[in-house]
Parts: sequence; C-alpha cells; structure tokens
Amino acid sequence: MTATHRFRDCARYWRTPLLPGADLLTAEYRDHAFAPHWHDAYTIAVIVAGAECYRYRGEHYVAEAGSVPIINPGELHTGSKAVDDGWQYRVMYAPVDFIRELAADLAGKPQALPWFAPGVIRDADLATRLAHAHRLLEAGEDGLAAEAAMLDALSTLLVRYSQTCPVSARVATDDTRVALMQERLTGDLVEPVTLAEVAKAAGLSPFHAARLFTQSTGLPPHAWRNQVRLQRALAPLRAGSSVTDVAADSGFTDQSHFTRHFRRMFGVPPGQWQGTHR
Repeated sequence: MTATHRFRDCARYWRTPLLPGADLLTAEYRDHAFAPHWHDAYTIAVIVAGAECYRYRGEHYVAEAGSVPIINPGELHTGSKAVDDGWQYRVMYAPVDFIRELAADLAGKPQALPWFAPGVIRDADLATRLAHAHRLLEAGEDGLAAEAAMLDALSTLLVRYSQTCPVSARVATDDTRVALMQERLTGDLVEPVTLAEVAKAAGLSPFHAARLFTQSTGLPPHAWRNQVRLQRALAPLRAGSSVTDVAADSGFTDQSHFTRHFRRMFGVPPGQWQGTHR
C-alpha cells in the first residue's frame, strides 16, 4: 500500500432487523486510537486490510488482514493502528442473548454463556464467512441470503472457538467490595461523587479502594464511571434526544466533554453516531 492509499478515519454505524439489537460497524482508521472501553455485546471483528493492535486482558495483540479479533462482553480493551497506513475492518456487536440462543440451538440444549479465549483468531475460512455476511447485511438487497450467511458465519465461530468462561480466582470479599463501589458510582450519574464516598461504601480507605477498583476493573473509578455514562447514553441518542440533553442527563460537564469521550470510545462523534441509528 502506497502513501496515497493510506486509510483515513472514517466510520459508519448501522443496524439491521436481521440481527435485532446489534450495532454493526464498517470503518477504517489511521490516526484514531480507542481509549480503554468495553461493550455490552460480543465484539466480532474481521480485519479487511492493514493491521490493528489492541490491549486485552493485560496482553498486547496485533490483528492483521484476514484475522478475527474477538472481545467478550464487558471486557476492557483498546484499539489503534499496528502499521503506518492504519486498518480497515467490519464489526458485529452481537447481543449476548442472540449469541446465547444460537449456541443453544446448535447444541440442542441450553448452554453456558459462550466465551472466547483471548488472542487473535487466524482462520481464513471464518474471516471470509464473517466478511461476506457483513457485506450482505450492509447491502440490504437480499434479506434471505444475508440472514443465512450471518447464521452460517456466527455458527462457525461458535462451533470452532467458543468455550466456557473459566472460574474467576478473585476473592469473593473483593468482588463484593467492588460491586458496592460500582453501585455507589452508578446510583446517580449526574451527582458528583468523591473517592472518599466511594471508599466508604466498601469500608475501605480511599487509597485501598482506588487500588482494588482499578485492579479489578482495569480502570480507575472516575474513568469506569464515564464508561457507564457513555453506555447509558446510547439509548436516548437512538431515541432521538438531542446531544446536548443527553450529555447533561448523562452527567458530563458540557457537550464538548461528552463528545470528546464518546469519540474516543466509538470512533465517531455522538451526532454522527445518532444520525446512522435513526
């Protein structure tokens, strides 16, 4: 790829009734870097060209063209270019319930929540199926073919690579304390909260509370709270509320603050994201 063919920062989010509740993304990036964040859905990506690097579960990964990086729901990760030209990819943010039901259909009985081991899947056949399904869904010209391709691609992913999530080795007491702090942080997202108040909810000193919270979630309390704010902002944006109102109702100090954080997480400003979801 020559310098004249470098990717630019360009993204389009869209939806399809064939995958209810899912966000889909067609994008290319060169200069944009995603801040640590998570999604409530399975992030199922296929790299079309270039290469992306990302941090996930404490490790650094590089996903090149033809590979399939998968992120489990609620898992913290980043994203940026791994080569100077950037990367181009197609992504399905597949709802948890849809993937769970598909896994049960494949097995013929209820299944534990599917889980994918950290790392980049290098399976050319799977990548081809996912990219083909994504293109058909985006084109929207033949719903029957698109749905068949989507189910084929996601079924192939589950059959070949899904596992059961390993049991956490974390101490139950720590889990309880983190949960209490999270409850205090999310009780009212508009209300200012101090670290001392968060620590008090867990019966810890501010120092120990901040350390435990960051070790457990991967983010300090203030950054974690902003991620929750952003996730909860999606529904009112999709419903048509103004960006200004959503920013205020989500607890951000102003619209520019909200826009800056939103773009670092989703790769586009909230107004552009909203425009593709109406």
